[in-house]
Amino acid sequence: TFFPAMLTLPAGGSATFFCNISRENDSGAEYSLNWYKETNHSQAQKIAEMSRNNSLTKTEKYLLTNHTPAFKIEILNLHQNDSGSYYCGLIAFFEPDKVMESNRSHLVVTAAPEKTNPTNKPEMEEGNPLDHVKAMLPGILLLAGAVVLLIFGYLTVMYRRGDVQKPPSENTPAEEKPPVVSVSTVDYGVLEFQWDQCTQVPPETQPVDQTEYATIVFPEEKPVTPERGKKHQD
Repeated sequence: TFFPAMLTLPAGGSATFFCNISRENDSGAEYSLNWYKETNHSQAQKIAEMSRNNSLTKTEKYLLTNHTPAFKIEILNLHQNDSGSYYCGLIAFFEPDKVMESNRSHLVVTAAPEKTNPTNKPEMEEGNPLDHVKAMLPGILLLAGAVVLLIFGYLTVMYRRGDVQKPPSENTPAEEKPPVVSVSTVDYGVLEFQWDQCTQVPPETQPVDQTEYATIVFPEEKPVTPERGKKHQD
């Protein structure tokens, strides 16, 4: 026997069927179990196989468990194309040409409404924050612009204040210190030279008394004017 006779499950889940072997056929002889699937009364397709001595067999799509005299098959990760009729077939080794088939059970896989609704709700809930962000975006931009303007104004005021507080020597050029221009002055004086009286020169070689003029230039800072009539000894 193959049961349950009818299963209706959503996609993404798993379906479980049991194939029960009568005690008459489970007399200790070796046998093998095959599982078949029919779609729209088409030719049956073998989907899994398990021997009497195996306790567990697993594939990507099916999980087979031996609970003698019942064998369980789980169809994993259901899709809508898994819908169809399922049954098991017993192949006894002592009668290799004989296959005993069980009754058919029907599986209907539907789209899961439980998964579509939760996916729609988050989208609606996620839409609300986006609407709030869009509504608040102009205010955020205005606030950011105001902060930038305040920072720019503060930096401008501090820069100008720094210029005002600079010492006068840094703000104004050195106009109070005119360039030093040396101006030379010319002062004329008369120097009179006289022969030393201690040394007498013979009359025939004594030169004639004469007056000579000299020009002396003194700096402007400390002008010095020689006294007129100052006598120097030769």
